[in-house]
Amino acid sequence: MRVLIHGSELAAASAAAALSWVGHRVTWLPHASADWPALSASGWLTSEPELMRRLEEGLSQGSLRLVADEGDAVGGEPFDVFWLAVSPDQRQDAADSVERLMSGLCPGAVLVNNSTFPVGETEQLESRLDGCRAVALADLLEEGRAWETFTRPSRWLLGCDDDGAERQVRELLRAFNRRREVFQRMPRRAAELTKLAINGMLATRISYMNDIAGLADSLGVDVEYVRQGMGADSRIGYEYLYPGCGFGGPNFSRDLMRLADVQSASGRHSALLDQVLDINEHKKETLFRKLWAHFHGRLEGRRVAIWGAAFKPGTARIDQAPVLTLLRALWAQGVRVRLHDPAAIPAVLAEVGEHPLLEVFRGDPLEACEGADALMLVTEWKAYWNPDWPRLAERLGEKLLLDGRNIYDPAHVAACGMHYRGIGRRADP
Repeated sequence: MRVLIHGSELAAASAAAALSWVGHRVTWLPHASADWPALSASGWLTSEPELMRRLEEGLSQGSLRLVADEGDAVGGEPFDVFWLAVSPDQRQDAADSVERLMSGLCPGAVLVNNSTFPVGETEQLESRLDGCRAVALADLLEEGRAWETFTRPSRWLLGCDDDGAERQVRELLRAFNRRREVFQRMPRRAAELTKLAINGMLATRISYMNDIAGLADSLGVDVEYVRQGMGADSRIGYEYLYPGCGFGGPNFSRDLMRLADVQSASGRHSALLDQVLDINEHKKETLFRKLWAHFHGRLEGRRVAIWGAAFKPGTARIDQAPVLTLLRALWAQGVRVRLHDPAAIPAVLAEVGEHPLLEVFRGDPLEACEGADALMLVTEWKAYWNPDWPRLAERLGEKLLLDGRNIYDPAHVAACGMHYRGIGRRADP
């Protein structure tokens, strides 16, 4: 098939790489806000396993063509599929682009809306098309695993009200549906709401577990016992049941706000969503509060090492990441920060600039701990899971480890001569 992809989101890059890989003739028009030179230099794209290699392979083999403007995109052989993957704040741009690019579509073409828009937006896009059909394909990609989740999907959540459009989408994605049936079809509005509701449910589980971790802390209970007891219940399970220092990310946080907007627009206020968001923002400050309590508020002039800035392992993005809240709180108290992250340092510097209280490190994580009073673990990169404990203890002046992801064994940390504070976990009073 001839496929036109528009957008600069991870979903657009993944579709361009994967669809050209399996033989489709793909033309990719990035959004004007992030053209190809900017995308190819961005840390979040270059850090995605396999993705840049596959994009470059498609470009070199000719199955993928990059264009800089709409005029270059149309004019040749018409497209069978228009794949739209833009951010929610580009919704009006996308609608206007659909009208302008419609001349490049063949009769009976399908618009695949792979963007997270308000419920009902796919129908609105179809109304701008002349005889073409529009389907909603939920963006279920995982940052840090985009190539894998696109090419070996656990499911495709397809919002479709037309049998012919479904057949065309199935053919488009047939190479990724071979092992087993992964399509789940439902009406378009249902698919759009389901995408938002999924992230709302996952966020609710995280925030609820964080709330329980706070209670466990107050009661002197190790929350790990509680987590394992809850997860063993088959009605609950273990997924998204790990307490931590808050979640972030461009899609997760954005989808929650979008769901809240949908609720508000329908005349229904969601007190539950408000609480989920409030708990998460409060949790982003929890490591700072533990540091404050340990030093009885005397923080000015201290040095703190932080391991991890990205909102999750495997990505270079820091959108709504807990580290941003943490940095602001520490700097307000005059704390010097020695920050290590294997991928997200450029994004941090782009966000906060060259701050006088900030030093950054990308090599040996232990280097960031030199002369620090305490270490805060914020992002659970695999490189942080098993440090050289004697060397780490030597470098921390006050021997304090604040574990924002509960990845360490409190008893082992204590046996190494350090004070451990986790989220609902502690090894000493």
